[in-house]
Amino acid sequence: MTVVPAALRRPSSFLDFDPMSLARARWQSGTTISVCLPARNEAATIGAIVRAIRRDLVETSGLVDEVVVMDDGSTDYTADKAAAAGARVESVAAVLPELPPGSGKGNVMWRSLWATRGDLICWVDADVRGFDPRLVVGMIGPLLSNEDVDLVKGFFRRPAEGLPHGGGRVTELVARPLISMLFPGLAEIVQPLAGFTAGRRAVLEAVPFFEGWGVEFGLLVDVAERVGLDRLAQVDLGSIEHDRGTLRKLAPQAMAVLAVALRRAGLDHSTDPICHLLAFDEGHVPDLQEVSVAERPPINSVAEYRARAAAAMTA
Repeated sequence: MTVVPAALRRPSSFLDFDPMSLARARWQSGTTISVCLPARNEAATIGAIVRAIRRDLVETSGLVDEVVVMDDGSTDYTADKAAAAGARVESVAAVLPELPPGSGKGNVMWRSLWATRGDLICWVDADVRGFDPRLVVGMIGPLLSNEDVDLVKGFFRRPAEGLPHGGGRVTELVARPLISMLFPGLAEIVQPLAGFTAGRRAVLEAVPFFEGWGVEFGLLVDVAERVGLDRLAQVDLGSIEHDRGTLRKLAPQAMAVLAVALRRAGLDHSTDPICHLLAFDEGHVPDLQEVSVAERPPINSVAEYRARAAAAMTA
């Protein structure tokens, strides 16, 4: 029988935290905060999200220092709408261009460590409809109110899917079984693949990032291994509505999560940056898909990052 360690903290609600109180705490401690939105073709939602964060958390409460949108090759008006709403927009391809190019959400998150400046970084999904800026307050709250917390994972309900626990299909069918079998200490994490993640820069810059869809799983395992389960926290973000992926879109995500889990469990010793998924299209024709499982090293091991950090300390 698998025994789940009781090391994880009791989850908080995003409504437990007051932005003005947190703002006072962060000014007193000298902590800087970045909110980052990885985005590709999210013109329908990005503007409203950025405006809400800037209005309530930058201009009104002074809790957040910067809102950065990492535009990953959008072909719509994502960058224009984000900039018009007040975000600093960074093209992913233009960040650390001297390094080999990468792809996928994890590559975007890894490069955002260079593009942002905050001591605390909060990543937010860019496809949320009816965005409530208190979600950001909830994610930042445990980090500002407790110095023993290093990483925060959000979880939420998806009203469109009618699931009371809110876990997505890849979470429930792939990630949760893998965690239960291979990483039982993380079994109490409600949504290990949720895009709402916040952490301390000093911790995030010291761990590797998988480039593709396996980034959330890998980041959770690696941070827990580095700092311990007792330094992880969860926040209930209530109900969130965003895009529901098709099974065809979710299959490569599931493959990436599986590959990352096997590698981190020591069951797959491959270092190949690509794995392959054989799927079938609507006409039952085989379709061999490439799934990225490449890794970026801890960014504090990158010479350019270390040089900039050293220059900042002597400035």
